Amino acid sequence: MTVPLRIIFAGTPDFAATSLAALLKTTHEIVAVYTQPDRPAGRGRKLTASPVKQLALEHNLPVIQPLSLKTESAQAELAAFNADLMIVVAYGLILPKVVLDTPRLGCINVHASLLPRWRGAAPIHRALLAGDHETGITIMQMDVGLDTGNMLCKSTTPIYDTDTSHSLHDRLAALGAETLVQSLDALTEGPLAGEVQDDTLACYAEKLQKEEGRLDWAQSAVYLARQVRGLNPWPVAWCVMGEQILRVWDAQALEMNLGDAEPGTLVSMTKDQLVIATGEGALALKTIQLPGHKAQPVSALLNGKHPFLLQQRFN
Repeated sequence: MTVPLRIIFAGTPDFAATSLAALLKTTHEIVAVYTQPDRPAGRGRKLTASPVKQLALEHNLPVIQPLSLKTESAQAELAAFNADLMIVVAYGLILPKVVLDTPRLGCINVHASLLPRWRGAAPIHRALLAGDHETGITIMQMDVGLDTGNMLCKSTTPIYDTDTSHSLHDRLAALGAETLVQSLDALTEGPLAGEVQDDTLACYAEKLQKEEGRLDWAQSAVYLARQVRGLNPWPVAWCVMGEQILRVWDAQALEMNLGDAEPGTLVSMTKDQLVIATGEGALALKTIQLPGHKAQPVSALLNGKHPFLLQQRFN
């Protein structure tokens, strides 16, 4: 029989809210929910509660939103909840050692990578950009390092050729929630030793920058297709066409003989795609976005006879 745990949950975005929703269906007691302070969002820049906060309030859970957990007052407030365990999912604040040591069973993290493969802020995007064939969830006992703690439980999922960071995010969020609930059954019996990570296998998943979206046509079509998928829905791959910035939402790598066509040259146009020469192979643009417009299939833009179609060169 599973013994209910007193749990502090710490998380902020949708990915974390999926785990919180799964915990709410268990017998465990969530004594407090920690999340980032409300941030301006949308065109009106109105202060908006995080997805985790919204879910917590719907279930009448205490919500705590400190700017930092490094102050004695914040640490004392957390200790007063007398929690058995703290679960951290994409929270966004550093947990000092005193906080890591406060719950009876310490703090565990739901990480969207098969550690130690991708440590850091953007493991989902980096796995796609690197061309990994699989990824997954690691439940990790947290320590003072960056995603360096002992691994308690893992679940894997393949990365499909059609995956974007959005689709992979959603699949991993669901897998993370499922794996977290399973791991709690073992934790009710006491701390787990876990498996020590091999640091020599670790890669750092740096936070994405907007500048990474620019397509370099000298790269291979296979890489550029990964770039398009890995940066969808943010920051979105883009290129310069004439004097306009063209955002690319969907593209496919093609194996074809391009002759002497230089990278960036429009080599063919069909009813539903623009085919651009690359350093190796060709990239078929399927869904694109013109400045001031919504993303559209190429077929819709061809029907509209946009002037950009006269361009023969992409930069």
